[in-house]
Amino acid sequence: MGKADGFLKYGRELPPQRDPKERVQDSKELYLEFPEEKTRQQASRCMDCGVPFCHNGCPLGNLIPEFNDAVYEGEWERAAQILYSTNNFPEFTGRICPAPCESSCVLAINKPAVAIEHIEKAIAEKSFELGLVQPNPPQTRTGKRVAIVGSGPAGLAAAAQLNQVGHLVDVYEKDDKAGGLLRYGIPDFKLEKWVIDRRLAILEQEGIRFRLGVEIGKDITLKKLHRKYDAVLLSIGATVPRPLAIPGNHLKGIHFAMDYLTQHNRKVAGQAIPATTDTDARDKHVLVIGGGDTGSDCVGTANRQFARSISQLQYRLMPSLTREPQNPWPETPMTYTTSSSHEEGCERSWGWLTKEFVGDENGFVKGLKVVELEWKNSMEYTEKPESERLLPCDLALIAIGYTRPAYDAFQANFDFELDQYGNFKLRDWQTNVAGIFAAGDACRGQSLVVWAISDGREAARAIDVYLSGRTVLPSKEVSKLMLGTE
Repeated sequence: MGKADGFLKYGRELPPQRDPKERVQDSKELYLEFPEEKTRQQASRCMDCGVPFCHNGCPLGNLIPEFNDAVYEGEWERAAQILYSTNNFPEFTGRICPAPCESSCVLAINKPAVAIEHIEKAIAEKSFELGLVQPNPPQTRTGKRVAIVGSGPAGLAAAAQLNQVGHLVDVYEKDDKAGGLLRYGIPDFKLEKWVIDRRLAILEQEGIRFRLGVEIGKDITLKKLHRKYDAVLLSIGATVPRPLAIPGNHLKGIHFAMDYLTQHNRKVAGQAIPATTDTDARDKHVLVIGGGDTGSDCVGTANRQFARSISQLQYRLMPSLTREPQNPWPETPMTYTTSSSHEEGCERSWGWLTKEFVGDENGFVKGLKVVELEWKNSMEYTEKPESERLLPCDLALIAIGYTRPAYDAFQANFDFELDQYGNFKLRDWQTNVAGIFAAGDACRGQSLVVWAISDGREAARAIDVYLSGRTVLPSKEVSKLMLGTE
């Protein structure tokens, strides 16, 4: 690597965040400018380790030591070439990926990991700044047509790959704008929507067509799509929310987290929300039930809506501050973390079981009964005697995950084979219906954006083979061989 002792000379440093009191006044990105020289210093912390476990930690197989070295040397064009060889949208993953690569960083054995996610974002933005990202439409067309249902990260990645080899790609999206989860599921303070629009403009100039406001199974049947196109990819996510099956869950003021986040994102985009359906948290006691990233996003959103109080509940015990022996490197550390949303204001409670929502005479939620848990082990618990409490609650946000894809509108027509979790069961990315493929959360279950992009790329390879008998689209292994890393 360029600087053999960088990891000894420099500590981990990230761009500073805006003051919490300031940033809750808007939905702009959290981070302030970071000097290029500091980013290059951070890249120099990458060790010349014999086996770069970060490759394995990254679902895309990003060539991390290679682009770190290029950044340290100030060779931004080379860094971009390396990064874009495995990742279509580093401007997304550099902002919202939880960076499993950093958990696998060899330096993380006894020091803070290399700031891989920040470096990835820096490469992406430098690429746009230098004009390296330009529309690159294919020179020839195959005449084959592919329909992609869903414009989230899996669908967009597959569309980009299939378009590059000359297939005609139409992306169908039920919402008014493309982006899927990226647009309406992730708050602007984590991913401003101009970032998505910038990329969509390039994809359109490359020849991809977006059919917006078209819901498959309602506006057009999947059967018709199947007849019209040579191949169909279902990248519809896993959007059926997991309900909280306790008494009182029918009361007004109880909402699924994604519905709440979507509505706020529409507000930020300037769309009018009728007062009768507005779930604004202003001056309300907000309870967020669920401790994952979606719950954290709800906390940040409620802070920007100026809730009276915000509490986040989890039924499991608070994680350890350091790795436990049964959770060694390079596994993802199951340790206590604090998000930017929590720093803005939130009471976090661990080890509480929800029992019942309590309503007022008008059918609105006013409280939640909870009981403290005593855990015997990681799977068994009992309720602590005389620990029941009634928490004030005017707005409850259920963020406990999702169950399966929303395929009800066309499942009966095709009788897709499903796995034990209700996701599409695939063979080489193809469903049991010839010519219909699936990718992302629709086959994997709820997961990360970086996995969705990886799945979209791999599904594109399978579709290209199905249509052409072969493919020149790269796999993770091929990319490594091309760059001489294996």
